[in-house]
Amino acid sequence: MTDAQDEAITADALTDPDNPPADALLARRGRPVSDNPKGRVTIRLDNDVLSHFRAQGPGWQTRVNEALRKAAGLD
Repeated sequence: MTDAQDEAITADALTDPDNPPADALLARRGRPVSDNPKGRVTIRLDNDVLSHFRAQGPGWQTRVNEALRKAAGLD
């Protein structure tokens, strides 16, 4: 393929509405940026406390956060 052919194919692809540039597709991947990001910490909890929250199923970390917010008087 010549450079001219490659440029012609690229130009056609860029004008095709059904073929958006890959940059636009890749920019949408992942989690949206949060207005209030959470910090990452390591905390040691008693096994029975951890088991209690994990037994309630997915979302246990959110429930631990809610319990700590309530205990700290933040909610």
